[in-house]
Amino acid sequence: MPANDRREIFGWFMYDWANSGFSVIVITVMSGPYLTALARQDVGENGVVFELGPLLVTARSFYPFCIGLSVFLQVFLLPVLGAIADYTSLKKRLMAFFCYVGSAATCLMFLVTDNRYLAGGFLLVVANLCFGASLVLYNAFLNEITTEDRRDNVSSRGYALGYLGGGVLLLANLILLQNAATLGIDDGLAVRFSFLSAGLWWAGFSIVTFRRLQSREAAITLPAGRSVISAGFAELAASFHALRRLPNTLRYLAAYMLFNDGIQTFIAMASLFLSQELFVARGLPEDQSFLIGLVLMIQFVAFFGARLFERIAVFTGTKQAILISLVIWASAIIFAYGWLQTTNQAWILGAIIATVLGGSQALSRSLYSRMIPPGREASFFGVYEISERGTSWIGPIIFGIVAAATNSYRQAILSLIVLFVGGMLVLFLTDTDRAIREAKRGGSRL
Repeated sequence: MPANDRREIFGWFMYDWANSGFSVIVITVMSGPYLTALARQDVGENGVVFELGPLLVTARSFYPFCIGLSVFLQVFLLPVLGAIADYTSLKKRLMAFFCYVGSAATCLMFLVTDNRYLAGGFLLVVANLCFGASLVLYNAFLNEITTEDRRDNVSSRGYALGYLGGGVLLLANLILLQNAATLGIDDGLAVRFSFLSAGLWWAGFSIVTFRRLQSREAAITLPAGRSVISAGFAELAASFHALRRLPNTLRYLAAYMLFNDGIQTFIAMASLFLSQELFVARGLPEDQSFLIGLVLMIQFVAFFGARLFERIAVFTGTKQAILISLVIWASAIIFAYGWLQTTNQAWILGAIIATVLGGSQALSRSLYSRMIPPGREASFFGVYEISERGTSWIGPIIFGIVAAATNSYRQAILSLIVLFVGGMLVLFLTDTDRAIREAKRGGSRL
């Protein structure tokens, strides 16, 4: 199939537009405060929800635990899924399967009320697991639909459109929440309608993607006498073997998993952190309109931020542009811990974060795509996806443990600084230009 086809690239863009409703409504804004509030009603302020051996899951750590569990499961599923996709022409069909299962689980969260928060946690785990699985296959299409010289541009435009789409849906839900009393519904029902809208948005706009993306032949021929599953595990092992012979790609992947885990955890926990520190801890009622309005602003500013950092990368180089964004991220963490006291400060911090949010993620994806040996796109993106959007796992576990141990969300948010600093140091020491040359030279012979 030819690369750089406008219709197909637009279809690829639309999946960013579609799935951002789940990312923003469910992960970033609604599910954290909602499930935490239900858990507290059942077991108390920081009562025990359940115990898993030495791990104590409390009302405060229940939501971080659900996010961490969903991604822990992805650690095992996503790399194998990517490897299987390289051996078959089913990449598009598998992507559609996980898309629609995830969107269905999201719609079912409409039924979560009162003491059903455990069922809500289960649905959240399923939806986020499917979200990550679909993104493995989605990202793998980037190398197939574009030439290398266009990847920064296409990746950044995809992220930008995603933030715009998430912002449009969030605006609609903000209007619903603000007018809930006029419509004769309570805030809880309005939140559940928001879950339903995110699932329908994800499923509905994905139809455009699946109509325009074209299936490709398998990147690697299936060995005689092997099943797709066994060949997928074999390809996964071969990909890890290839990574050992691509040390700079491996180093970049380690850096990305650290700093992007921090980004994703911050995004997922921001609403919970702000609601607790600016309202609940001061004896004030949670202001859902403020929280949603803040995230709404971030969505629209991030649209322009993604395009801005695409242009910064043209002048500084992609690696340097990512490092600039990470310095700003680390500064934001320190400010949130030590100085954030008012809603006005939260607006300023949100605008700064929005400027670097899309750029750091889009450029990271496009840079990594150039470090992959031809024919192993899906399996390499399966490893990459372990810490892509909404699929962080180290950060939520650290956040949950610190929150449970200290009973402080400020201490928990500060703990994420180790992920940003560690990621920056590893990325700074990585020769990304050499990684690109090694991948091209090695190719499928690795």
